[in-house]
Amino acid sequence: MPDELMGRHPEVTQDARELVELATTEEGVGELLRRGLDWLTRVVPFDLATLFLLKEGKLEAVAARGPLANQAVRKHSLQLSDFPSLKQALETRRARAFTEEDHSHGDGDPFDGVLDLPVGHACMVVPLCAGERCYGVLTLDRAQCETYAQPVVDLVEVYGQMLATALQSAEQRAVVERLHRQDHEHAKLLESQLGGDSEGILESSLSPVMRDLSRRARQVAETDTPVLITGETGTGKERLARAIHRWSSRADQPFVSLNCAAIPAGLLESELFGHVKGAFTGANRDRAGRFQMAHGGTLLLDEIGELPVELQAKLLRALQEKTFEPVGSDKTVRADVRILAATHVDLHQAIAQKRFREDLFYRLSVFPLRLPPLRERREDLPQLTVFLLEEQAKRTGRRGMRVTASGLARLAAYDWPGNLRELANALERATILTRGQELTAQSFDLPGERAREVPVPATVEETPAPLPAGAKVPTLAAVQREHILRVLTLTRGRVYGEGGAAALLGLKPSTLQSRMKKLGIARLEGFTAAEDA
Repeated sequence: MPDELMGRHPEVTQDARELVELATTEEGVGELLRRGLDWLTRVVPFDLATLFLLKEGKLEAVAARGPLANQAVRKHSLQLSDFPSLKQALETRRARAFTEEDHSHGDGDPFDGVLDLPVGHACMVVPLCAGERCYGVLTLDRAQCETYAQPVVDLVEVYGQMLATALQSAEQRAVVERLHRQDHEHAKLLESQLGGDSEGILESSLSPVMRDLSRRARQVAETDTPVLITGETGTGKERLARAIHRWSSRADQPFVSLNCAAIPAGLLESELFGHVKGAFTGANRDRAGRFQMAHGGTLLLDEIGELPVELQAKLLRALQEKTFEPVGSDKTVRADVRILAATHVDLHQAIAQKRFREDLFYRLSVFPLRLPPLRERREDLPQLTVFLLEEQAKRTGRRGMRVTASGLARLAAYDWPGNLRELANALERATILTRGQELTAQSFDLPGERAREVPVPATVEETPAPLPAGAKVPTLAAVQREHILRVLTLTRGRVYGEGGAAALLGLKPSTLQSRMKKLGIARLEGFTAAEDA
């Protein structure tokens, strides 16, 4: 809009600012559009002003003002492809005033069948576009056959741009609120899945690699050293981060998480460091970022490998100096924050490709922890299944579910590309489809299964294949001995407790030990009594 036109209409500037500020309030887009039309009535003559929003190739009326506005208009919708003038306005992003000649050439009346307007009446179409998005159009109609003058078209075009900017701000605000809500719900879900005990799943692991990981995590938790947690998707990186926070001296302070891949790039800086009122379009109040929220506690930067390069330098300074400036402010804010970072991305490769700063990597990876994929710790499966089934029982009410030896063998034969998340899904799916309380090998439907050649022990409820004619029939004692050895291998020699061999076989530990002694089964080589403690 030309400066001289803005000078003749100073109310445009003030009202446009009010529109943008409204987009960041709780009142919503509907109120924004209604107030926008109220403002328009003060500066432009019309008998009908209608706001259409674009949805899947259709323009749907969402607000209307003027003497001709009625219920039919407010519920009106148009197929964009049927109206070249509306489509052209969106494609060119320019407002257009219609002449009597335009109408006579059959462009079509958007309100045909809804209003009885004279042929050749004055009409204006204004696109509502901001950034890469077009949100819809504004149409102005007058019963008189008098074309809108170009200065008026220019004025309303700027109004349309302002309204589109306000719609964009409202959309961004909705995205941020949804992400905040998802973060909160995700945290609550994790707490429910883990029974409020994120470290429980670590402490119950039997594999040497997980025991060593738990020991090292406890050691670093006592310090404020930055920790970089790496591992495939679904291995439980956020669970480990929460456990480190709980083991630390900051356990009573906030634990704040930010998923760097889930926030639009244009909003990440504000999410991290906050902003002050007026810092950008839609910033109508000061807002604290995640660093300030985590003051005194722990900040997890999840999926740190997805952080835009342009933000990495500012993050590095905040880590080094423990200070930062909110967006739009020249005041330095100090925050005492313990940083944990997590990623499934190969950061060495990202550094080589200039997608991640090497200095930031070394700052974050003072103490790296790698979460192994589930296929590298199959011996943890018995305990993990017990743990996850108990947590699912709290949500589903299906208590007493257990995985049989054959079911465990089936699970151990799978490579688990989705790791713990996929295991939890497989157990929940099997629980839903199973009528009884035992999950056997046949209970599991593993999509894309890549099974190793692992023998599946037969159980009471499963009918083994018949022996071929003339085959040597093993004694019952030999079959029992082989079956017990297989289960002991799965539990890494553990007899007692949940997930132990006795529980999986449905026997009392004393009964199993007596039977092992009778069958000549000693402790499995490589395992000690300490692992049964």
